[in-house]
Amino acid sequence: MKPQLLKIPNSADHSFSVRKDMIPNINNRWHYHTEIELICFHKGTGTQFVGDNIKRFAPGDIVLVGSDLPHYWKYDSLYFDDSGSKEPYSTVIHFYDNFIGERFLHLPETKPIKNILEKAKRGILIKEKNAEEIAVHIEKIYQSTGITKIINLLECLMAIANLPQIALLSSIGFKYDYRESENERMNNIYNFALNNFRKKIQLEEIAAVADLVPNSFCRYFKTRTGKTFSKFLVDIRIGYSCKLILENKMDIKQICFESGFNNFASFHKSFKAITGKTPKIYRQSHMLA
Repeated sequence: MKPQLLKIPNSADHSFSVRKDMIPNINNRWHYHTEIELICFHKGTGTQFVGDNIKRFAPGDIVLVGSDLPHYWKYDSLYFDDSGSKEPYSTVIHFYDNFIGERFLHLPETKPIKNILEKAKRGILIKEKNAEEIAVHIEKIYQSTGITKIINLLECLMAIANLPQIALLSSIGFKYDYRESENERMNNIYNFALNNFRKKIQLEEIAAVADLVPNSFCRYFKTRTGKTFSKFLVDIRIGYSCKLILENKMDIKQICFESGFNNFASFHKSFKAITGKTPKIYRQSHMLA
């Protein structure tokens, strides 16, 4: 993968940064940075990429992204014209692991924080009731000043470390490098796929987007993402189908074709392989929740 190195602006009189993003897609590029990122989504839905993991995101989700782990959040197109919104889309915190001193994480008392930041190198997803608890801490960080802001961040990280269960996003074998010469190519591929996944994408078509011949494109994409382009498309389509299922406005067969599948058996098999449930059971389980 060829992520873009993103420079995070930091004020000289603060040890870390916290902001509320009022517009979607403020950093809608495949990028990485040395700072650790903690993001809480308040509004909007879309597709998230963390390392080699692809999932849908929704209001209430919280993600902790470790240093130098590539990531990308793409809001659904319906939010693009919502520039006049008075509600924040997300709260975003950026900090270095040594923001409180070089030796801090080597203290015995901070071992839980050190461990959770190590796990964050693969990305950590927090949802539902656990996310509600962490969101309270994040808002305290945003509202506080001075030494209290630092204390609140430490309390937030300890709360994450003490969660009974966390979901790691990127696979343990995910590898990437930092050459930036092909950032634009990967972004073009991602954006084209997200804008066109509901129809059949010909190999020649996506290869042309990357300015490669088909055979070269297949090798290129697999080398940089760890998966084939067809598997990448299936992941996006299943994520989108989950969104439609939860909206409960279409029957399952309609959702199959609306998500870009042209074969119900293939859709059913892929859905169960990725979610662990059939589409019908997935809908029933969320309606009962």
